[in-house]
Amino acid sequence: MVGVLAIAGGAAAVGLSSGETADSMPLLSHSISRGKLTVSVTEQGTLESSNNTEIKCKVRGFSLVTYVVPAGTVVEEGQELVRLDTKVIEEQHSLTKTNTFIAEATLAQSQANVEKAEISIEAYEKGRFRSQLQALEKDLAAHKRNLQTARKMYQRSESLFRQGYVTQLQVEGEAFTVTQAELELKVKETEIKVLKEFTRKMQLETLSGNKTASESKLAADQAGLAMEIKRRDRAAQELEDCVIRAEKSGLVIYPSAASWKSTPDITEGASVRKDQVLLLMPDLTQMQVKLGVHESVIERVRPGLKAIVTLPDRTLEATVSEVATVTRPAGWWTGNVVKYDTIIELPADEGLKPGMSAEVDIILAVHEDVLTIPVAAVVETEDGTFCWVKSEAGPQKRLIELGDSNDVFIEVLAGLTEGDEVVLNPTALISEAEEDARTTLSQQQSETAQKAKASSDASQDTEATEGLEAGS
Repeated sequence: MVGVLAIAGGAAAVGLSSGETADSMPLLSHSISRGKLTVSVTEQGTLESSNNTEIKCKVRGFSLVTYVVPAGTVVEEGQELVRLDTKVIEEQHSLTKTNTFIAEATLAQSQANVEKAEISIEAYEKGRFRSQLQALEKDLAAHKRNLQTARKMYQRSESLFRQGYVTQLQVEGEAFTVTQAELELKVKETEIKVLKEFTRKMQLETLSGNKTASESKLAADQAGLAMEIKRRDRAAQELEDCVIRAEKSGLVIYPSAASWKSTPDITEGASVRKDQVLLLMPDLTQMQVKLGVHESVIERVRPGLKAIVTLPDRTLEATVSEVATVTRPAGWWTGNVVKYDTIIELPADEGLKPGMSAEVDIILAVHEDVLTIPVAAVVETEDGTFCWVKSEAGPQKRLIELGDSNDVFIEVLAGLTEGDEVVLNPTALISEAEEDARTTLSQQQSETAQKAKASSDASQDTEATEGLEAGS
């Protein structure tokens, strides 16, 4: 309404500058009648598929695109779509193969060490331990015989001493021989006990520890080999994934670039990352229009509303299927206009392709059999909304109550009856309407200036306060 007032005021000023008065100009009028009032919002959008097959990059890290199929190409299953640079991946594949061979050799050595450790335990228990035990037992038997012989000799020498055939010194020598034989026997018995109870356990624990260490090394080498094989196979798979082929036949398009970009993200020489969508293969039987609805009317837009979609070659009836609950990012590329993404679901139709421009009229409301007045016949002032009705005495100012509206007509709730003739563009043709428009416009300008001045004063006070605080 403010825009209408400003335009009307300018038109009035131009008309009067030619020397005419507003009341002297001919009056254009419109007869108030009942009819259907359709309220809609019109936005521009582009067609896209609601069911896209995404073709993604499967190579880790960043890769360089060396070839990409042109957008809009109809391809066959298995046809090459994208080719990535393979130089780095080929080097990785070669390195992983070498590492795999090394890991296999290390694993074989570890397996041999485990088997050697197992044999060592059995060899000790059945070989070295038994031989050591047998040697000690043999020595023990000899010492027992020596002890028996020494005791017999000692007993004989005592008998001969009593008979006077040998001296006391000889008897003592035989007794010393017995004592020495007993000591040697105890030493061998101790050696056998140590071998059985301590040396054997110590050797078995050492050999078992060597076996456990060898088995752990074997497990680590097995895991290392599995990891190297996985790396080798992954490098081989990524080398194969550098050539991306179509999984099915159909149309190929580029994914939409960001609003602030002028070129697509996927071009020859571009750098792409893992899981980035490179291409799309849309399902042309499930098409939709994605558009932005201004924040001023988004509260009235809801799923299920009817929409009229005008394409370059046809017009379709569609339905609102989805309305975003949060706004899309706004910036300099959108003129800082806040809009909400809205999806219009299209019926299946031949010839629909992604990227086609579309003008969408979303039907917000349809009012049947209501009084309507042209937007050009209404003047909004501080005291209310008015129009001027033609009568025999001249145009009469009439206070009216309005309802819903579109770009051309407004629903009249009170103040007019069917058949009334209202003046079109009254601010340019009627002095009173012109004066009301000027007064309203002047008041609005004054209020705007006061708000701007108050904002400026508040800003200066804040800066002064911050300056004093900084100085203190």
